[in-house]
Amino acid sequence: MVPEINRKKTRRITVGDVAVGGTSPVSVQSMTNTFTQDVAATVAQIKRLEEAGCEIVRVAVPDEEAASAISSIKGRISIPVIADIHFDYRLAIAAAEAGADGLRINPGNIGSKKRVKAVVDCANAHDIMIRIGVNSGSLEKDILQKYNGVTAIAMVESAVRNIELLESLGLLQVKVSIKASDVARTVAAYSLLSEKTDVPLHVGVTEAGGLYPGIVKSSLGIGMILSQGIGDTIRVSLTRDPVEEVRVGFEILKALGIRQHGPDIISCPTCGRCNINLFDIAEEVEQALMSNPLPIKVAIMGCVVNGPGEAREADIGIAGGDGKGILFKKGEVVSTFPQEKLVDALLDEIGKMKIEE
Repeated sequence: MVPEINRKKTRRITVGDVAVGGTSPVSVQSMTNTFTQDVAATVAQIKRLEEAGCEIVRVAVPDEEAASAISSIKGRISIPVIADIHFDYRLAIAAAEAGADGLRINPGNIGSKKRVKAVVDCANAHDIMIRIGVNSGSLEKDILQKYNGVTAIAMVESAVRNIELLESLGLLQVKVSIKASDVARTVAAYSLLSEKTDVPLHVGVTEAGGLYPGIVKSSLGIGMILSQGIGDTIRVSLTRDPVEEVRVGFEILKALGIRQHGPDIISCPTCGRCNINLFDIAEEVEQALMSNPLPIKVAIMGCVVNGPGEAREADIGIAGGDGKGILFKKGEVVSTFPQEKLVDALLDEIGKMKIEE
């Protein structure tokens, strides 16, 4: 049994129709890597993200064409869109007017207080939130000089300064991220910031890398932060298909017992007793169940000797043998099938369970 994590209660805001903070569930977010102005490609990728369970999506807005494309994108998807803005405050305004559900900005690189106020006034007029994106590469020069470089305390000072700025300009729908590319500094920064504000926090490790280093850094960093009860939305940053980010994000939440999104799949690492291609079977089952909302534990085991016993806590599972395998529920064998029909038998049975729900 995973110990319950007591989440810090933060201010409740909304991103489109998704509640963030307060007692709302931790949401999983991702970002497209298409050219936003290519509406067809961007919509296609967002729909794939939706199928994987993504609840909020961010899109890059480097120019006016990308900003105006948001209105076309919004009409063809089901989840809220956050516009990612850097340097040009006019793009933030254009994105908001095109229907963005939120803006991600770094007030430090938007320009003067007058320009920041123009963005805040537009956000308030459209009743949308702003995420302050503080990261290790974007700190203000005076803060860098004060702390002699990028430290967790320096990042927190930047975040607090920007929170106070936006609130002084009349914005209450604020969310903050405070990311570094290394785990230790990221965890320290979030821990410190959480003590200083009730603003909802978006958690992640920035520029985490490719599949393996990205998963490791993100799982450690996001996991340690969430285990302290800190975090209202998360994004796993991978140099990969963004659908993988969503998959990893939900696996982190499931592993910590914070959210159960779809099946929890367990599988053995295989050994010399395994006579089936368990690697391909496990991947096939994972892909097939990616969009299945049923909160069950599914076991994929390599041999019939230990499979059902080791996976006794699983609601349902399969174990391979030499040319044949078994289907079991709660550790009890219910059927035997030829090896080539094992996956179909498992998926069919899970389909029945879903219908019964």
